[in-house]
Amino acid sequence: MCDYSLAAMETRLAVEGEELTVFRFPSGSLGLTSPAELERCKPELRGWRSWFNPRQTPCAVCIPPGAQLVLMDIPKRLQQQYGVGPSEPVTFIQTSATPGRHRDGVRFRNNQEILLQYLAEGQRAIVVSTGCSEEFTASPREALEEILSAR
Repeated sequence: MCDYSLAAMETRLAVEGEELTVFRFPSGSLGLTSPAELERCKPELRGWRSWFNPRQTPCAVCIPPGAQLVLMDIPKRLQQQYGVGPSEPVTFIQTSATPGRHRDGVRFRNNQEILLQYLAEGQRAIVVSTGCSEEFTASPREALEEILSAR
């Protein structure tokens, strides 16, 4: 749901249809947060002191394993390495139960897996479903159109 490294942060569960952003938290780990949280916590001067001020740290958004997302803004290096496009449907996974190790990741439709820690800061994702489903049935375009029409 949320990597061990985000345990000290304020957290909440993801909501279907919301857009999330990959963010580097003060722990140094990448995780997901909402653009609204980033705007609320935007410090005037970003520095190490802001890391210890909970009002300047956005809430980490936790995603249950099996949730379906559309991952957007996939960097070219990851597209080439994993054989994916700039936007892809993914399933949120936990790669390990080992304590003290990053475990949150995503699985692409081609069964390639990547830890959240290897995504790019600022990358966006839309939560399509928080329920557990083995297969992502919609194309990224269909999923995005469905979510945007519901807004």
